[in-house]
Amino acid sequence: MTPEPNRSFLGLVRQLLNSLPPTERKLGEFVLDFPGDLATYTASELATLVGVSNATVTRFIQRLGYSNYEDARRQAREERSNGSPLFLSAQGSRGLEGSITSHILQAQDNIVATFNHIPAELIDDVAQALAAAGNVWFLGYRNNRNFASYLRWQLVQLRENVHVLPGPGETLGEYVAGLGSKDVLVVFALRRSVPIATRFALLAARAGTQVLYITDHFSKVSLSARWLLRCHTQAPGPLDNHASVMLLCHLLATRVLHHVGTKGRRRMASIETQHDALNEMRDDAEPARP
Repeated sequence: MTPEPNRSFLGLVRQLLNSLPPTERKLGEFVLDFPGDLATYTASELATLVGVSNATVTRFIQRLGYSNYEDARRQAREERSNGSPLFLSAQGSRGLEGSITSHILQAQDNIVATFNHIPAELIDDVAQALAAAGNVWFLGYRNNRNFASYLRWQLVQLRENVHVLPGPGETLGEYVAGLGSKDVLVVFALRRSVPIATRFALLAARAGTQVLYITDHFSKVSLSARWLLRCHTQAPGPLDNHASVMLLCHLLATRVLHHVGTKGRRRMASIETQHDALNEMRDDAEPARP
């Protein structure tokens, strides 16, 4: 028996868990809680950690369809670098997850590691393009949609023609024909992004659009975007830390404001005037009188 094609290691464990004998089920439940340990430990070390025999580990691995423990560990390692952040969580990390200090220190490390490779001149180059573009398009799926919407929200206060795509009920294919050399496409593709985001970025680049592709330090993507920026997102627990991503968004928006100059500040002032006219920013707002 061999593992099913395209079936993840955790998917195999979940599929068989309820049918496993008690000791193997204990091992399976542990692996689901801390899959990163399989990628790290030898079979004997894992058996000791869980409190089962080496023979139990062997039977468990073979029942999943692997010929030996190393084959299973190899797949776990691949999924650790490319897949679910659960693989970055180890059994001994629970104390770190509860430590505010550890999260703060990790966020600081992520920021330093990220901006050691993104000089101020590069950020300014991107910001100049964002300020001068005919249209600025933002794309992101899953959690990346939040980053795309956030940066778009910052820039819409400074300039016109900024859009998150696709809109409700729309497809990406409906936008390809409208992309041009005067536009900038910003793609957020931090893990775990979906492949269509990268395919759309490639099509946009071929159409002459300037592409800013923002991904994480685990990503192996290589494409002909004008700018390819990698943010460090490590965290003490299984959930990624996005402090460096948000700082990048802040820096880009701040530099765009600099480059749009007086026109951008007038737009911000006009927006504030309309907020006042609509009483949008007051808790005790009353309907505006005609």
